[in-house]
This record gives sequence, structure tokens and C-alpha cells, in this order.
Amino acid sequence: MTAQPLAGLVSGAGRLPVDDDDLAACVSCGLCLPSCPTYRVTGEESASPRGRIAAMRAVHAGAVMDATFTEFMDLCVQCRACEVACPSAVPFGRLMEGARHALATDTGYQPWWRRAGYAVLGHHRLLLALTALGATAQRARLVPPSLSARLGLPRLPLRQPALRASGTDVYLFTGCVMDAWQRNVHVAAQRVIEATGAGVALPGSGGDCCGALHTHAGLTDQARRLAVRVMASMPGDSAILVDSAGCGAALKDYGHLVGTEQAARFAGRVLDIHEWLAGRLDLLPPRSSPLPGPVVVQDPCHLRHVQRAHLPVRSVLAPYVEVVELDDEGMCCGAGGAYSVQHPAMAGAIRERKLAAVERSGAKVVASANPGCSLWLASAGLDVRHPVELIAAAIGRPSGNGRPGDGR
Repeated sequence: MTAQPLAGLVSGAGRLPVDDDDLAACVSCGLCLPSCPTYRVTGEESASPRGRIAAMRAVHAGAVMDATFTEFMDLCVQCRACEVACPSAVPFGRLMEGARHALATDTGYQPWWRRAGYAVLGHHRLLLALTALGATAQRARLVPPSLSARLGLPRLPLRQPALRASGTDVYLFTGCVMDAWQRNVHVAAQRVIEATGAGVALPGSGGDCCGALHTHAGLTDQARRLAVRVMASMPGDSAILVDSAGCGAALKDYGHLVGTEQAARFAGRVLDIHEWLAGRLDLLPPRSSPLPGPVVVQDPCHLRHVQRAHLPVRSVLAPYVEVVELDDEGMCCGAGGAYSVQHPAMAGAIRERKLAAVERSGAKVVASANPGCSLWLASAGLDVRHPVELIAAAIGRPSGNGRPGDGR
């Protein structure tokens, strides 16, 4: 069977919507095991990529998608570190998307209340209103701080800084949760982009959710509808810059998700903001303000393992801060989009390993280019900043809104 876009794959009786060749590519060598965060915590074969693929093969051959199969698939963080380690280039992310799509379509894997939560992400005004309501509840002490910490929930902003277009050279994708909870990062990103002399355009109507979390949850049809909206919100040929690793990975995958030439062309315009800045370092102003240092870089999984664009982060930070590396070879922090909410115990166990690595680095500030990672690590007490926030502060153009999630 030749590779098919996700839009062309459908589940049938006893079969998963995956490519047969992809499913057969795993030779069960086990080289992925040290890279899998859930396997490292549990030591269980069922919590490894190899074990999950074996379960997928069984269901694809006709076994029932029972509670055990659901548990195996649901416990995966979808960090995709196994793909980097795999000598056979097994596209585990594609397989996991297909398995969860089948579960969401043919079982009760995603109950109505989860589906309702995911649906909110595509209605930005409603999300902003709920954010303001949550911020008010936090300040009235109606939300226990212990609950916020357990869920990785930041101090939600009551007010947000304004974003205004300044040109048409590049688009800045703003997204859903990040715009509602961390718009100060977008402000910093815009100021850094403009410092190179480029003008920034913002998405039009419909550009408020990329569908990444929906894809992870198996809600592929909803993700595809959101993708079509996002594509229409940023017409033309200008580059699309993304300051959220998870969103960037999703946008770059629209050719596969939507399955059209138009979607593939759109995906070709997408760049992580650090990829774009790395080619324009000579246009950025020199450092004008002192910064805390050293800074340790935490690579979001969807930047390191999916986009393979983590090195430009170091390139753009190097002129401004002393960059320190972690010694855990890019191991997942446990955030995983909504994973830390749905599996707090496992996510916490994975995070403990990351916290230990940060402590060994000796750095007091962590640079992370993904909202889920930054919020999850900050909820454990770390000082986490987005790389563009550090750069904006260094060149004297800070966002003026404090740390991520610190809106007043």
C-alpha cells in the first residue's frame, strides 16, 4: 500500500486507518525504548512504542478495540522521540493518529465533555471570555492554588496586551490557548520580527486554532475543518511564523491532514520563528540590556522530534545569553498538550526527570518555545521564558507583561 494522506484514510471493521507498510515497518529492535518517556517511567512493554505497535497490529488484524487497547494508546505522550531513534524510520506519529482516530470514531474514547472542551478552542471569543472568568475566580481564591499547580494552570490574565498588524512581510500565527493565556509571547515575537525591519500581518477570521490538540485526541474531522479555516485566514505567499512548537508542527502537517495540493503549499510557507530569525541574525540589534544567565534550553518535543528545528533556537539565543544544555538528550517534560491534565501522575513522573536535569545544569532560567511545556514546568516552580521574550528584553523591546501567564 502506498502512503495516503490522513484525509483519505477511513476505519473499517477490524482495521485501523493506517498505512499497512507503516505498520509493518517496525522490526521490534527496541532501540526506541530508551527514548520513550512512559517506558522509562514504567518499564512496561505496553508503555513502549514497540508494544503499542504490536497492539495496533492485533487490532488491525481483527482484534477488538477494548479497554486495554484504549489504555495502551491513551498513555502515549505523543512526543515522537521514538521516530528519531528508529533505524527503520517508522512513522509512529502517523500510526498513533490513526489509532486514536479509530478509537474516537468507533468507541467512547472521547466523551461529550471532552469534545465540548476541544470545541471551545475553535471559538476564540468564548475562550477569551472563559479565560477572564477563570482569572477572576483565581483572584477570588475560588480555584485552589494546589489544583492550578496539579493541572499546570497559570495565573490567567485579566487583561491582554494588544496585537496590531504592522505590515505584510510575514504572518504571525497566534492560535487559541497561547493567545488567550500567553499573548505577551506574541507581543515579544512581533517586536523581535519588526526589529529585523519586517512588517507583521495577523491571521484573519478563522485563524484562531490550528487543530493540533484535536489531532492528538483522534478528532481528525474537527482538526481538518479547523485547518481549512486557518488556511483561509492567511492567504497569499508570505511566510507564516509560529512561536508555538506544537502549532508549528500541526501547520507543517496540513498537507497530510487535509490531503490537497493547496494544503501542501500552505504547509510549505510555515516556519518556526527561530528558523526564520536564524537567517536574519545580522539584522537584529545588539544586546542593550543585561539578562539573567546562564539560560538552559528545554526542547519541546514537537520542535526537536517533529519539526527537527531545535538548533535555530540556540543560534538566535547565543548572541544574547549564555546558553546551557541539558544532559537528558531532549527527553519529554510530560506536558504533551492536554496530557498533563488527563494523566497528571504519569506527566508528573516524567517532569521529575526533567526537573532533575534542569537542576544539574545549574541554570536559573529555562528557555522553552512551547506554551504547554512552559506552563507545565513553571507550575513546578521553574522560571520559564520563551526564547523570543529573552531576545526582546535583550534588545530593549520587552513585551512588558512579565513571565508567561503573569498577566494582571
